[in-house]
Amino acid sequence: MELRRLRADLHIHTCLSPCGELAMSPRAVVDRARAVGLDLIAVTDHNTTENAAAVIEAARGTGLAVLAGIELTTAEEVHILGLFDTGAELGPFQAEVYRNLPDVPSKKKFVKDQVIVDAADYVTGFSPRCLFGATLFSVHDAVGLIHGHGGLAIACHVDRESFSIISQLGFIPPGLGLEAVEVSPRLTVAEARATLGPFDPLPIVRFSDAHKPEEIGSATTDFLVASPGLGEIRKALAGEAGRKVIPS
Repeated sequence: MELRRLRADLHIHTCLSPCGELAMSPRAVVDRARAVGLDLIAVTDHNTTENAAAVIEAARGTGLAVLAGIELTTAEEVHILGLFDTGAELGPFQAEVYRNLPDVPSKKKFVKDQVIVDAADYVTGFSPRCLFGATLFSVHDAVGLIHGHGGLAIACHVDRESFSIISQLGFIPPGLGLEAVEVSPRLTVAEARATLGPFDPLPIVRFSDAHKPEEIGSATTDFLVASPGLGEIRKALAGEAGRKVIPS
């Protein structure tokens, strides 16, 4: 099977995230991703997957592949990316997240509107609970939940002074089962290895953590894969069957 190089940004928020701009609607995300030459993106709102299907639908027929995802906040306030296949049924996963996310009302004084939209950018509702809070899941439980629903687990922005597994725990627990670690746009992978350590055997990836349209694609990772599906990304992260991560 012929392998091809795909440029990916797998950490993108929409207007549903409490810190995401209202401009991060499905069509705006898709348009910007295509404009900057991305082949694959993932929708990773804070503690919710409810806008993922809208972005997937908005991208249909454009040539841009979209994975469903989430940025899950653990009880230790560690951010973990969960990535799922485009067609994954995430209802049971989301229900489990909401059962373990304290039902604290969203307050506009502290967070932005948490807007649920459809593929045509029409508002269909607002999330009433504060999505920025910590769930009751430990880091181990969060990774286990993601894996239990067929997803990949990646430790977010490990170079940051807050909400990273390094800032909160100081280390990556042995046997945690992560597929990769992510660094923010402010570091290259080479700089991350030099300043933070190699993280072996985990690969290091870079994504934008975009909250505004202009941030999409500001940090990317290339994957040598046969197709843009989750299974191929899994193989690339594991270095299997000729698939690989090409760091930036």
